[in-house]
Amino acid sequence: MELQRLGPVGQEIPAVRHDGVCFDLRPLTDDIDPNFFAADGIGRVRKALAAEELSTLDGADEMRIGAPLTRPSAIVCVGMNYAAHARETGAEPPERPVIFFKMPSTISGPNDPIELPPYATKADWEVELGVVIGPRTFRAASAEEGLNNVAGYVLGNDLSERRLQIEESGGQWSKGKNLPGFTPLGPWIRPAAEVDPSDLRLRSWVNGEARQDSSTSDLIFSVGEIIFQLSQAMAFEPGDVILTGTPQGVGLSGQYPYLVDGDTVELELEGLGRHRQVVTVTE
Repeated sequence: MELQRLGPVGQEIPAVRHDGVCFDLRPLTDDIDPNFFAADGIGRVRKALAAEELSTLDGADEMRIGAPLTRPSAIVCVGMNYAAHARETGAEPPERPVIFFKMPSTISGPNDPIELPPYATKADWEVELGVVIGPRTFRAASAEEGLNNVAGYVLGNDLSERRLQIEESGGQWSKGKNLPGFTPLGPWIRPAAEVDPSDLRLRSWVNGEARQDSSTSDLIFSVGEIIFQLSQAMAFEPGDVILTGTPQGVGLSGQYPYLVDGDTVELELEGLGRHRQVVTVTE
């Protein structure tokens, strides 16, 4: 089961793909948003599919693929959470999750263009496993409870502007993470019951050349451990997104040039689809 939002920006239609057929979710929900996850939307969709209550969505294959959720209250990101990535940055693996935040306004579709202002001279790609929270989660009792509160998983690109993040950061990372469109998500959310997040292959390419190729087995903090630890300090609301970190092979490593006008970025995460984004520098 793959939850999607299809259509023009701001007019996306909630949908679900099941056994190769795309069904319209509008009779069931207005959108795939915090209210959807708070009301066990995934369970309701599963029941509707089993009862054959949903109609097919005409023209779905020709529609733009939008981000598969909208208006989360927060996007919480974990930095340096892959052992090899920590090494390539010259840092020791962290003893506790390192976090920063992205604004919900950074969310874009998986194939939307990456629009950079001319001063974004060090734009970088980061393929990541994204986690979507189901029930409100505060002070989870264990990593197991944290994992059980995941509604689904999604492929994300944690785009970063390293000059703003590091050279002009003021001591924190979020400044380099929040340009518009800097959190492409999609093409779908797959329910947690259908995904084992412990060993998923994730890859990225720039202009067809391989950049990242790793597995979530290299995560320093697992999905459940991230939720357990962070929920002691913050409450996750239904539909919130956690980006769990990126593996080695980013531009920050010094091995590759940063993104420039006309570059094509592609990402892939096992079982969670692909992205394709073209970089455009705008005045």
